[in-house]
Amino acid sequence: MNRPTVPRPAGVTRTDGASPSTAATATATAVEYEDDRAPGTPARRTCADPAAQDGTDGDARPVRAPAPDPLDDPDPLRAGDAAAMESLLRAYVRETGTDVPPTGRTLVLRLPADRLELRVPVRHRSATGWHRFGIPRLVTSEDGGGVPADAALVAAALIRETTLGRGVLPHHGGDACARVLNSARRTAAHIARRRAEGEGGRGPTPFLDSEQALLLGHPFHPAPKSREEASDAELEVYSPELRGSFRLHWFAAHPDTVVGGSADGRRPEEMLRPLAAGLELPDGMVPVPAHPWQAREVLARPEVAALVDAGLLRPLGPAGPHWYPTSSVRTVHRPDAEVMLKLSLGMRITNSRRNNLRSEMRLGVRAAQLLAAGPAHWLRAEHPRFGVLRDFAWVSAGADGPETGLETAIRDNPFRGGGLQGLCVAGLLAERTGPGDSTPPRHRAAVCEAVERAARALGVPVAEASRRWLVRYLDVLAVPLIRLQARYGIALEPHHQNTLVALDDHGLPCAGWYRDSQGYYLAASRTADIERLLPGATDGVELVFDDTFVDERVAYYLGVNNLLGLVGAFGALGLADEGDLLRVLRGVLERLRTTEPAAAGLLDLLLDAPVLRCKGNYLTCVDGLDELTGDVHTQSVYIDLPNPLTEAQR
Repeated sequence: MNRPTVPRPAGVTRTDGASPSTAATATATAVEYEDDRAPGTPARRTCADPAAQDGTDGDARPVRAPAPDPLDDPDPLRAGDAAAMESLLRAYVRETGTDVPPTGRTLVLRLPADRLELRVPVRHRSATGWHRFGIPRLVTSEDGGGVPADAALVAAALIRETTLGRGVLPHHGGDACARVLNSARRTAAHIARRRAEGEGGRGPTPFLDSEQALLLGHPFHPAPKSREEASDAELEVYSPELRGSFRLHWFAAHPDTVVGGSADGRRPEEMLRPLAAGLELPDGMVPVPAHPWQAREVLARPEVAALVDAGLLRPLGPAGPHWYPTSSVRTVHRPDAEVMLKLSLGMRITNSRRNNLRSEMRLGVRAAQLLAAGPAHWLRAEHPRFGVLRDFAWVSAGADGPETGLETAIRDNPFRGGGLQGLCVAGLLAERTGPGDSTPPRHRAAVCEAVERAARALGVPVAEASRRWLVRYLDVLAVPLIRLQARYGIALEPHHQNTLVALDDHGLPCAGWYRDSQGYYLAASRTADIERLLPGATDGVELVFDDTFVDERVAYYLGVNNLLGLVGAFGALGLADEGDLLRVLRGVLERLRTTEPAAAGLLDLLLDAPVLRCKGNYLTCVDGLDELTGDVHTQSVYIDLPNPLTEAQR
């Protein structure tokens, strides 16, 4: 896709990851700060009210007590709409390089294409971009006061400004607008359901409760909860946020049509038989699972219809116990099962259709084999509290060739029974809304409960407990990932949804895991070492990439999304000052750079680069790109983001 260059905000460079000649940016936006303050009583700082950071702004003048958080509006539709606007605005200002004024001021976004401006109250200004905003007002050139805006107005105005500013006709933004509104409606349904549960509502296990916690979704995505093509009734059972569960839909496949593989040579279909309890399987046939929504959809595909007509594939229908969707929707978990299943799901969720690709499932098996050849033993010895959940096998129906939509990956499940429970980091940080009476929740996120528990157990203030929480998190999760890359050249994509931590009795991280077969990279400079470790490791899979590209991607997934995102969440939740946490983070990374010289490429980027490459979810959405297809270098829009770690001093 050719994307024309347009004027850029001063000091910010944007490209799509291919070359500077294909810059992908939104229109440079004129910004003014307006004083939105009035004398009043300083608000008490609590985790449930992150906007009430202190009683003064940067000019040491009193700040009025903030208005009620829009997320706590009694009407779930308005609360969902506010959540959609906030994530859209957060992504927009990040990707256009727009500066955000201090807490308590008003951000003014001028939109010259339509002679409009948005005036957005700043509830919390974040050093890492995790801003909190109030309800915007839309002002025309003829109207000085403006009117309160909703998600439809804000999405239409911003997306139209972006398309026109990039030389694209405005109707090309219609799909992105529709996804924003779909996301807002889905978010409202999640909020309404959880409020009906009351404060005591919990998932079946701690693992599932964290997977079901992402009511509002990715904080830097314009449409984090958009799920198109499924009905409300279907989403009742397919949505983790609604605590849905369902039986798998099973097919019987002739062995000649079954394809797949495993890291240890076992036949994948034999691993699946114990999961199909109660299934009446025809003699000589092999069980193949599918998501129920996918099962209906694939029957319309010519290649699948031909197998059915030939008697080589038979739909058997739903069978067996219920499975629970996790935060990715397509990966399902059963508390008593030995494995999890990553099912193919052609429903468009956020930017992509979640169809499993055979190439990525082969990569998962190869990665499991590579880990078993040495790195897994090294990890257990050096970092016994860190593990990788392997996608160690896969299966599908249909001869070798294109995907049929019945591809399923088989994943480790260490979280069965009553043992240590991994908690999705995105779920720990996920914001909650109040009970529906305009008041905030007791804790704005699960991590607030954990940090406050740590503060009580350790006898320290919440801010100090936050610093200790971060140090423990780095120890069990970030340090092993960086050392794995330094030792073997193996790099992963540890964004918040792909990382899990367990908490000890004091609420502090005590173990960590990484998951997802799509996110493996091998630095080209280490290819010969890996081939000696596992001959043929790089054959037939897209695994090897240039060292600088690998460092750039890890700097985004681990650095920007995970670590800076964690710091930003703690600040937005009112747990600690972001500057203090950035200094803690910088100190740990500087010490690691001293002890791990082979990680210098990555750590030099994180510590010294003035800008870091960052995925632009807003621009990717406006462009209509599917992030799971195409070349890995250009399947998403990437931007340059100012690096807050360069400003942090120990």
